[in-house]
Amino acid sequence: MLKMAVASIQVSESPLVLYTLRRADDALILGHRLSEWCGHAPMLEEDMALANMGLDLLGQARELYDYAAKVEGNGNDEDKFAYLRDVRQYRNLLLLEQPNGDFARTMVRQFFYAAFADLYWRAMMKSRDATLAAIAAKSEKESAYHVRHSSEWIVRLGDGTAESHARAQTAIDDLWAFIGEMFEVDDSERALIDAGIAVDPAVLRPPWLRLVSDIVSEATLDLPRNNWMQQGGRNGRHSEHLGHLLSELQSMQRTFPGATW
Repeated sequence: MLKMAVASIQVSESPLVLYTLRRADDALILGHRLSEWCGHAPMLEEDMALANMGLDLLGQARELYDYAAKVEGNGNDEDKFAYLRDVRQYRNLLLLEQPNGDFARTMVRQFFYAAFADLYWRAMMKSRDATLAAIAAKSEKESAYHVRHSSEWIVRLGDGTAESHARAQTAIDDLWAFIGEMFEVDDSERALIDAGIAVDPAVLRPPWLRLVSDIVSEATLDLPRNNWMQQGGRNGRHSEHLGHLLSELQSMQRTFPGATW
Protein backbone atom coordinates (compact mmCIF):
# COMPACT_ATOMS: atom_id res chain seq x y z
CA MET A 1 0.00 0.00 0.00
CA LEU A 2 1.35 3.42 -0.99
CA LYS A 3 2.29 5.58 1.95
CA MET A 4 1.23 9.19 1.48
CA ALA A 5 4.16 11.34 2.57
CA VAL A 6 2.51 14.76 2.32
CA ALA A 7 -0.47 16.10 4.22
CA SER A 8 -3.44 17.48 2.30
CA ILE A 9 -3.64 21.25 1.90
CA GLN A 10 -6.29 23.48 3.42
CA VAL A 11 -8.49 25.49 1.08
CA SER A 12 -10.37 28.70 1.90
CA GLU A 13 -13.53 28.06 -0.09
CA SER A 14 -15.12 31.41 -0.77
CA PRO A 15 -18.03 31.16 -3.23
CA LEU A 16 -15.86 32.16 -6.20
CA VAL A 17 -13.00 29.84 -5.21
CA LEU A 18 -15.41 26.94 -4.75
CA TYR A 19 -17.16 27.67 -8.04
CA THR A 20 -13.87 27.77 -9.93
CA LEU A 21 -12.55 24.62 -8.26
CA ARG A 22 -15.68 22.70 -9.18
CA ARG A 23 -15.15 23.42 -12.86
CA ALA A 24 -11.42 22.78 -12.61
CA ASP A 25 -12.03 19.44 -10.92
CA ASP A 26 -14.47 18.46 -13.69
CA ALA A 27 -11.78 19.08 -16.30
CA LEU A 28 -8.98 17.39 -14.36
CA ILE A 29 -10.86 14.22 -13.51
CA LEU A 30 -12.35 13.70 -16.97
CA GLY A 31 -9.00 14.52 -18.55
CA HIS A 32 -7.36 11.84 -16.40
CA ARG A 33 -10.03 9.31 -17.35
CA LEU A 34 -9.40 9.99 -21.04
CA SER A 35 -5.63 9.63 -20.51
CA GLU A 36 -6.26 6.09 -19.32
CA TRP A 37 -7.15 5.19 -22.92
CA CYS A 38 -3.65 6.05 -24.17
CA GLY A 39 -2.39 2.96 -25.97
CA HIS A 40 -5.72 1.15 -25.54
CA ALA A 41 -8.12 2.87 -27.96
CA PRO A 42 -9.68 0.78 -30.76
CA MET A 43 -7.57 2.50 -33.45
CA LEU A 44 -4.52 4.76 -33.57
CA GLU A 45 -6.50 7.79 -34.76
CA GLU A 46 -8.87 7.47 -31.82
CA ASP A 47 -5.97 6.99 -29.44
CA MET A 48 -4.70 10.40 -30.54
CA ALA A 49 -8.16 11.99 -30.43
CA LEU A 50 -8.81 10.86 -26.86
CA ALA A 51 -5.37 12.03 -25.78
CA ASN A 52 -5.92 15.42 -27.38
CA MET A 53 -9.30 15.86 -25.70
CA GLY A 54 -7.67 14.92 -22.41
CA LEU A 55 -5.02 17.59 -22.99
CA ASP A 56 -7.72 20.16 -23.76
CA LEU A 57 -9.32 19.40 -20.42
CA LEU A 58 -5.99 19.50 -18.60
CA GLY A 59 -5.38 22.95 -20.05
CA GLN A 60 -8.78 24.11 -18.81
CA ALA A 61 -8.06 22.69 -15.36
CA ARG A 62 -4.71 24.47 -15.15
CA GLU A 63 -6.20 27.86 -16.01
CA LEU A 64 -9.04 27.41 -13.55
CA TYR A 65 -6.79 26.18 -10.73
CA ASP A 66 -4.42 29.08 -11.33
CA TYR A 67 -7.29 31.55 -11.11
CA ALA A 68 -8.68 29.88 -7.98
CA ALA A 69 -5.23 30.20 -6.37
CA LYS A 70 -5.09 33.92 -7.16
CA VAL A 71 -8.60 34.52 -5.80
CA GLU A 72 -7.91 32.48 -2.67
CA GLY A 73 -4.53 34.12 -1.99
CA ASN A 74 -3.51 31.41 0.45
CA GLY A 75 -0.25 30.22 -1.11
CA ASN A 76 -1.77 27.38 -3.08
CA ASP A 77 -1.18 26.84 -6.80
CA GLU A 78 -2.41 24.61 -9.60
CA ASP A 79 -0.19 21.69 -8.58
CA LYS A 80 -1.28 21.81 -4.96
CA PHE A 81 -4.94 21.91 -5.94
CA ALA A 82 -4.49 18.97 -8.30
CA TYR A 83 -2.20 16.78 -6.21
CA LEU A 84 -2.49 17.72 -2.55
CA ARG A 85 -6.18 17.71 -1.71
CA ASP A 86 -8.04 14.91 0.01
CA VAL A 87 -10.77 13.07 -1.90
CA ARG A 88 -13.51 14.90 0.00
CA GLN A 89 -12.06 18.24 -1.14
CA TYR A 90 -12.72 17.45 -4.80
CA ARG A 91 -15.97 18.86 -6.18
CA ASN A 92 -16.24 17.27 -9.61
CA LEU A 93 -19.40 15.80 -11.05
CA LEU A 94 -19.94 12.14 -10.17
CA LEU A 95 -20.43 11.39 -13.86
CA LEU A 96 -16.84 12.22 -14.66
CA GLU A 97 -15.19 9.94 -12.12
CA GLN A 98 -17.02 6.85 -13.34
CA PRO A 99 -14.68 4.20 -14.79
CA ASN A 100 -14.11 4.16 -18.53
CA GLY A 101 -15.60 0.73 -19.02
CA ASP A 102 -15.76 -0.15 -22.71
CA PHE A 103 -15.41 2.34 -25.55
CA ALA A 104 -19.16 2.91 -25.81
CA ARG A 105 -19.38 3.83 -22.15
CA THR A 106 -16.51 6.30 -22.48
CA MET A 107 -18.15 7.94 -25.51
CA VAL A 108 -21.55 8.23 -23.83
CA ARG A 109 -19.96 9.82 -20.76
CA GLN A 110 -17.98 12.16 -23.00
CA PHE A 111 -21.04 13.12 -25.03
CA PHE A 112 -23.26 13.79 -22.02
CA TYR A 113 -20.66 16.07 -20.47
CA ALA A 114 -19.39 17.75 -23.66
CA ALA A 115 -22.93 18.65 -24.72
CA PHE A 116 -23.33 20.40 -21.37
CA ALA A 117 -19.86 21.96 -21.30
CA ASP A 118 -20.23 23.51 -24.73
CA LEU A 119 -23.46 25.24 -23.73
CA TYR A 120 -21.97 26.22 -20.39
CA TRP A 121 -18.77 27.77 -21.75
CA ARG A 122 -20.68 29.62 -24.46
CA ALA A 123 -22.88 31.18 -21.80
CA MET A 124 -19.92 31.91 -19.52
CA MET A 125 -18.33 34.05 -22.21
CA LYS A 126 -20.74 36.74 -21.00
CA SER A 127 -19.65 36.45 -17.35
CA ARG A 128 -18.92 39.70 -15.51
CA ASP A 129 -15.75 38.03 -14.27
CA ALA A 130 -13.25 38.88 -17.02
CA THR A 131 -10.94 35.96 -16.25
CA LEU A 132 -13.70 33.36 -16.30
CA ALA A 133 -15.07 34.89 -19.50
CA ALA A 134 -11.64 34.60 -21.14
CA ILE A 135 -11.25 30.98 -20.02
CA ALA A 136 -14.73 30.28 -21.37
CA ALA A 137 -13.91 31.75 -24.79
CA LYS A 138 -10.96 29.39 -25.16
CA SER A 139 -12.70 26.37 -23.65
CA GLU A 140 -15.80 26.66 -25.85
CA LYS A 141 -13.74 26.13 -29.00
CA GLU A 142 -12.44 22.90 -27.50
CA SER A 143 -15.78 21.70 -26.17
CA ALA A 144 -17.40 22.26 -29.56
CA TYR A 145 -14.99 19.73 -31.04
CA HIS A 146 -15.59 17.34 -28.14
CA VAL A 147 -19.34 17.44 -28.83
CA ARG A 148 -18.86 16.82 -32.53
CA HIS A 149 -16.42 13.97 -32.03
CA SER A 150 -18.37 12.14 -29.34
CA SER A 151 -21.77 12.61 -31.01
CA GLU A 152 -20.45 11.08 -34.23
CA TRP A 153 -19.35 8.05 -32.24
CA ILE A 154 -22.73 7.75 -30.53
CA VAL A 155 -24.42 7.56 -33.93
CA ARG A 156 -21.82 5.15 -35.28
CA LEU A 157 -22.11 2.83 -32.30
CA GLY A 158 -25.88 2.99 -31.95
CA ASP A 159 -26.60 2.51 -35.63
CA GLY A 160 -23.83 -0.03 -36.11
CA THR A 161 -23.78 -3.69 -35.23
CA ALA A 162 -26.09 -5.40 -32.76
CA GLU A 163 -23.18 -5.60 -30.34
CA SER A 164 -22.23 -1.91 -30.57
CA HIS A 165 -25.89 -0.90 -30.29
CA ALA A 166 -26.37 -2.98 -27.15
CA ARG A 167 -23.21 -1.60 -25.54
CA ALA A 168 -24.17 2.01 -26.31
CA GLN A 169 -27.68 1.51 -24.93
CA THR A 170 -26.32 -0.10 -21.77
CA ALA A 171 -23.97 2.84 -21.28
CA ILE A 172 -26.82 5.35 -21.66
CA ASP A 173 -28.97 3.42 -19.20
CA ASP A 174 -26.15 3.17 -16.65
CA LEU A 175 -24.91 6.78 -16.83
CA TRP A 176 -28.25 8.58 -17.11
CA ALA A 177 -28.65 8.80 -13.33
CA PHE A 178 -25.58 11.08 -13.15
CA ILE A 179 -26.71 13.82 -15.55
CA GLY A 180 -28.99 15.66 -13.12
CA GLU A 181 -26.07 16.93 -11.05
CA MET A 182 -24.88 19.05 -13.99
CA PHE A 183 -27.91 21.31 -13.64
CA GLU A 184 -28.03 21.74 -9.85
CA VAL A 185 -26.92 24.80 -7.88
CA ASP A 186 -26.48 25.56 -4.19
CA ASP A 187 -26.71 28.83 -2.28
CA SER A 188 -23.10 29.84 -2.94
CA GLU A 189 -23.54 29.43 -6.69
CA ARG A 190 -26.90 31.16 -6.62
CA ALA A 191 -25.25 34.30 -5.27
CA LEU A 192 -22.72 34.25 -8.13
CA ILE A 193 -25.51 33.72 -10.65
CA ASP A 194 -27.39 36.72 -9.27
CA ALA A 195 -24.18 38.78 -9.54
CA GLY A 196 -23.77 37.89 -13.22
CA ILE A 197 -20.57 35.96 -12.60
CA ALA A 198 -21.92 32.43 -12.99
CA VAL A 199 -24.40 30.78 -15.31
CA ASP A 200 -27.63 29.23 -14.11
CA PRO A 201 -27.30 25.67 -15.43
CA ALA A 202 -31.06 25.15 -15.23
CA VAL A 203 -31.48 27.29 -18.35
CA LEU A 204 -29.07 25.00 -20.19
CA ARG A 205 -31.06 21.85 -19.55
CA PRO A 206 -33.68 22.28 -22.33
CA PRO A 207 -31.14 22.85 -25.14
CA TRP A 208 -28.93 20.08 -23.70
CA LEU A 209 -31.84 17.65 -23.72
CA ARG A 210 -32.81 18.63 -27.28
CA LEU A 211 -29.29 17.99 -28.56
CA VAL A 212 -28.89 14.73 -26.67
CA SER A 213 -32.34 13.51 -27.72
CA ASP A 214 -31.65 14.28 -31.38
CA ILE A 215 -28.32 12.45 -31.43
CA VAL A 216 -29.62 9.48 -29.46
CA SER A 217 -32.62 9.21 -31.77
CA GLU A 218 -30.39 9.37 -34.85
CA ALA A 219 -28.35 6.57 -33.31
CA THR A 220 -31.53 4.45 -32.99
CA LEU A 221 -31.08 4.45 -29.22
CA ASP A 222 -33.42 5.44 -26.39
CA LEU A 223 -33.13 7.74 -23.41
CA PRO A 224 -34.24 6.29 -20.07
CA ARG A 225 -37.53 7.45 -18.56
CA ASN A 226 -36.21 7.21 -15.01
CA ASN A 227 -35.83 10.66 -13.42
CA TRP A 228 -34.05 9.54 -10.24
CA MET A 229 -30.61 11.16 -10.09
CA GLN A 230 -27.38 10.65 -8.18
CA GLN A 231 -25.83 13.65 -6.45
CA GLY A 232 -23.10 14.58 -4.00
CA GLY A 233 -19.98 15.23 -6.07
CA ARG A 234 -20.29 19.01 -5.86
CA ASN A 235 -20.25 18.72 -2.07
CA GLY A 236 -17.37 16.26 -1.85
CA ARG A 237 -19.42 13.04 -1.53
CA HIS A 238 -17.98 10.72 -4.14
CA SER A 239 -18.13 7.17 -5.36
CA GLU A 240 -15.33 4.78 -4.47
CA HIS A 241 -13.90 5.28 -7.95
CA LEU A 242 -12.51 8.74 -7.24
CA GLY A 243 -10.31 7.51 -4.40
CA HIS A 244 -8.71 4.91 -6.64
CA LEU A 245 -8.23 7.50 -9.39
CA LEU A 246 -6.55 9.96 -7.02
CA SER A 247 -4.23 7.33 -5.58
CA GLU A 248 -2.77 7.01 -9.07
CA LEU A 249 -2.96 10.68 -10.03
CA GLN A 250 -1.31 11.88 -6.82
CA SER A 251 1.17 9.08 -6.19
CA MET A 252 4.29 10.81 -7.53
CA GLN A 253 3.70 14.15 -5.80
CA ARG A 254 2.69 12.52 -2.52
CA THR A 255 5.73 10.22 -2.50
CA PHE A 256 8.30 12.72 -3.78
CA PRO A 257 6.95 16.12 -2.71
CA GLY A 258 8.22 19.07 -4.70
CA ALA A 259 9.97 16.90 -7.28
CA THR A 260 10.90 18.66 -10.51
CA TRP A 261 12.04 17.35 -13.87
